[in-house]
Amino acid sequence: MEKVKIKIIITGATGMVGEGVMHEALNSSYIEEVLVIGRKPTGYIHPKLKEFQLLDFYKPESLNEIVKSYDACLFCLGVSSIGMKEDEFTLKTHTLTIGFATILAKSNPNMTFSYISGSATDSTENGPVMWARVKGRTENDLAKLGFKNMYAFRPGYLQPTVGMKNTLPYYKYIDWIYPFFKLVIPNHTSKLSELGKAMIECAVFGYHTNIIEVKDILTLSQQMTDRA
Repeated sequence: MEKVKIKIIITGATGMVGEGVMHEALNSSYIEEVLVIGRKPTGYIHPKLKEFQLLDFYKPESLNEIVKSYDACLFCLGVSSIGMKEDEFTLKTHTLTIGFATILAKSNPNMTFSYISGSATDSTENGPVMWARVKGRTENDLAKLGFKNMYAFRPGYLQPTVGMKNTLPYYKYIDWIYPFFKLVIPNHTSKLSELGKAMIECAVFGYHTNIIEVKDILTLSQQMTDRA
């Protein structure tokens, strides 16, 4: 039987998470083509890789025609809420994501959309933690846009992939703590490589739930590894 191959879009590839996901996609035999949409070039050259520069993510209308031939979008663009008021974090998280996703859903409703959310995201939108409410609202509103499938990934602590350009500097000081986290909070700890494999598994083969917790990330990653 011929292997399923899909074409995907990735955002956030000049950040740590997006770069790690892109790395897995470029090395996956299930991915035929990767279109990175970003504000600046990734600096990578690969036969599967295409890039489109979108200087203003709040104005994604130029993507209307470009996205029609793609099967999935892995949305890895995001900001930390540290030091932000709720209105600013909402603008940079909910407003930006929903605006971008709306263009994709209208142009290509047969697409699967996967969103990097976070562990402890608040689906009720009413809890005491600001970032969790905003992420929860973003998840909920993405689910209403009419995509073929929408998955909200909720990673916890992520162990970076060795050799990536955009690993946050402080990880070199806390890298040693991963085995401890894996032991004491296994349901909140995974490798960035496992997240990437899990997102590819969902994009190609789907999954039985739309909210992807760390335990699901580990399951999906193993499924993709077993297919190789």
